Amino acid sequence: MKSKKITVSVLLIVVLAFFAFGMYSYQQRIKNSQMDKVNQGEGRLVRMHSAVLGPVSAPVTIVEFFDPACETCREFYPIVKSLMKQYPDDVRLVMRYAPFHAGSDSVVKLLEASKLQGKYWQVLEAILADQPQWASHGNPNLYVAYQAAARTGLDLNKALADTQTPAIAAVLKQDVEDLTALEVTKTPTFFVNGKGLPSFGPDQLATLVAEEVARSKSGAQGKP
Repeated sequence: MKSKKITVSVLLIVVLAFFAFGMYSYQQRIKNSQMDKVNQGEGRLVRMHSAVLGPVSAPVTIVEFFDPACETCREFYPIVKSLMKQYPDDVRLVMRYAPFHAGSDSVVKLLEASKLQGKYWQVLEAILADQPQWASHGNPNLYVAYQAAARTGLDLNKALADTQTPAIAAVLKQDVEDLTALEVTKTPTFFVNGKGLPSFGPDQLATLVAEEVARSKSGAQGKP
């Protein structure tokens, strides 16, 4: 009986190891495929309309595909801001849209409209702060999101009118085309100087940013 239990345990370990290896191999294939797409279409990472925070000439660029209704995006926002504070002259942040949740497209359009009033980052932070009150995967309360935006001093009526313009519709369409081409399927998805994270997590993001900052400084020191 004891021998039988040992055999079953060994078989279970083998099956679990095979499953884990299969999942790892699958994830690596997905990652490699995505990086191939990035290398083939590098211009899809940053667009002229993209919101940028930080020095334009910064040697390290974090591109984040995010959904304003995504809880993990909300959790990562202060982490990204902390990295930028750590490297104030070396890192810039580029925000791209991945409106996967219901109602997110409307909030994205409001964010774009807030640019016209110079309040993009204030509105983004207000919407993320109130996300637990308005975001729902099935039934978002957009009124709450709009009121959060209005508290920043945004002219809400003008902004809502601007959301209906072809220019803002084109921004959303372009970002969706780019995320599809780059095989972005979840939020947040980060690229640091065109490189994806080896695996998802705040430590992995911080490590990749640190490596790219160090690489940029090493390159600068090597120049005559």
